[in-house]
Amino acid sequence: MASIYTCKECGTNLNLSTVNLFPPDFYFEAGNKDTLSFSCVDSTKFKFEKENKFRPFFETWNYWGIQRKRTKIKCNNCEILLGYVYDDGPPLTDSPGQLHFGPSQVIPRAPRYRFKTKAIQTTFET
Repeated sequence: MASIYTCKECGTNLNLSTVNLFPPDFYFEAGNKDTLSFSCVDSTKFKFEKENKFRPFFETWNYWGIQRKRTKIKCNNCEILLGYVYDDGPPLTDSPGQLHFGPSQVIPRAPRYRFKTKAIQTTFET
């Protein structure tokens, strides 16, 4: 059974594949409450807008900071905000991390495309 993900605002097919969907219990530093996270997307369906803010932010108790760098994901058709791209995906190397304390922001990580469930509509194809 395949899922079709569309924009709730305009109904455009976002061409997201369930093959690239992270499991709901997969841990991310920025959390995953009320969101769906994908490892890759069809970039022709979205507009990406860089966001760089200098003010305190708190996603979770373990994920906070002063500077937030992320990229907004907007629908290419209606330009509504669908989610964000975070750099807290799986590590791109097998390195044990800085000073061998485990993965950290120092280790290059794969991007994670995090979509808000209230911004996209899921229909199931049989």
